[in-house]
Amino acid sequence: MTDAPTTTTTTTTTSTTGAEAGAGTDWGAWQESWDRQQEWYMPDREERFRIMLDMVEALVGTAPRVLDLACGTGSITARLLARFPDALSTGVDLDPALLAIAEGTFAGDDRVTLVTADLKDPEWTARLPYDSYDAVLTATALHWLHSEPLAALYGQVAGLVRDGGLFMNADHMIDDSTPRINAAERAQRHLRMDQAKAAGALDWAEWWQLAAQDPALAGPTARRFEIYGEHADGDMPSAAWHARVLREQGFGEARAVWCSPSDTLLLAVK
Repeated sequence: MTDAPTTTTTTTTTSTTGAEAGAGTDWGAWQESWDRQQEWYMPDREERFRIMLDMVEALVGTAPRVLDLACGTGSITARLLARFPDALSTGVDLDPALLAIAEGTFAGDDRVTLVTADLKDPEWTARLPYDSYDAVLTATALHWLHSEPLAALYGQVAGLVRDGGLFMNADHMIDDSTPRINAAERAQRHLRMDQAKAAGALDWAEWWQLAAQDPALAGPTARRFEIYGEHADGDMPSAAWHARVLREQGFGEARAVWCSPSDTLLLAVK
C-alpha cells in the first residue's frame, strides 16, 4: 500500500527507456489502475496531493524544480506537471516495475528525469541531475524505512533543499498515545475497505498479480519481488517525531498541514 518502496542497487535511467521496453502498452491505463488500488487504502489521496501542491505554490511558486522522492509510478509528478506545466521533476525510486510505468508514462517529456537508486545507499544523491531543489515531495513511501535510516535520509534531504525551499511527506504517522482512537479508526477503515473489496476494488496483492501477467511488466515485476519480497514495513512514528527530526536535521520549521484519521501531510521549510 505504498507509492514506492526503497532497497538495493543503483543505476540511472531517463524517461525514454520504458517506451522502448513496452511499446504498445497502455501506460495511462496502468497509472489509472495504480491510482484506484492506492485509493482503496486512501480514499482521500487526491486531497493530500492537492494540499501538497497548494503549499508548493505558496512557498516556491509555479515553476519549481522538484524531487519526487520514492516516486513509484510518478503519481506526484503527473499531478505536479498537470498543475504547473513549467515545473521540472526528478523521480527517484528502486522498484523496476513501478519505474517501468513511470518511464512509459513520461517518455519524451524533457521536464522529467527518472533515476533508479536505493535511498538506503549513502551515495544515492550523487545520481541526481541537480545539486539542489525547490521542493522534495513524497507520499506513502517512507514508512518502509525504520526510524534510524529515515532520520539519516531526512538529513540528506535537508542538504538537497535550497534555503527557503520545502520538503513534504504524506504518510502513515501513528500516535501511540491514543490507542483507543487508533483502534476505532483502524476498525472503521478496514470495514470500508472490505465493502469496497466486495464491490470489486483491487488490493495490493491482486494488483501485483495483474502486473506479473502483463508482457511489459512481467520481467520488472519479477525483479521487484527479488528486491523487496512480499512486503516489509518499517516504522510509523508520530507526526511530532517527524517534525522534531526534520528540525534536528536542518529544517527551520516543520509541522502538519493536513491530516486524515490515519495519515498526515508533514511540511518542513529550510
